[in-house]
Amino acid sequence: MKILFDLLPIFLFFASFKWAEGHKDLAAQWLTEHLGFAVSGGVVGVTEAPTLLATVVVVVATALQILVLKALRKPVDKMLWAGLVIVVVLGGLTLWFHDERFIKWKPTLIYWLMAVGFLVTEIVLKRKMLRQMMGGQMDAPDAVWRTLGWAWVLFFGAMGVLNLYVAFNFPTDVWVSFKMWGSLGLTLVFTLAQGVYLSKHMSPPPAEAGGSQ
Repeated sequence: MKILFDLLPIFLFFASFKWAEGHKDLAAQWLTEHLGFAVSGGVVGVTEAPTLLATVVVVVATALQILVLKALRKPVDKMLWAGLVIVVVLGGLTLWFHDERFIKWKPTLIYWLMAVGFLVTEIVLKRKMLRQMMGGQMDAPDAVWRTLGWAWVLFFGAMGVLNLYVAFNFPTDVWVSFKMWGSLGLTLVFTLAQGVYLSKHMSPPPAEAGGSQ
């Protein structure tokens, strides 16, 4: 359930973009009427309407995530706060300048922030955040956790670069589809590979006391 909640802004970004692609005139009209004050010139064109509508949706969805967590009195992850700041700033610039290049930087900045987070906690501070994320139920040598930490740092760093490559070398609809399916697919494959690697290095359970002699 939590993973669906975390991925909700991505799903909504994808769905709203695809809807607006098929209803560009309607999307442009709605944005102009209701958000013209936030757009330079006050008018949204049909060509840019899908990206701008999806941008508005992802900003609102991210803000609602935090409001829901606050209403339920649950902790708000620091990365979610960082994501809100990033999406509000880049989303605002996207709207005002009619320029989708700003919002295309959002996934990269999130990936790189996560890479820095893993680098600091796992490598520098050696806090074994990965072990805590797995419930603390898996035990493995420190070298294994360190290797996994570096793997996540490199993975998030590479994903940030890959996002920029797709965003600025392919049409926007391709980037949106990659953001929805490609990024999630690569993350799933990497996570499964990490699980396989970790399973090969887990410490065996201790022998039960009073066992057969």
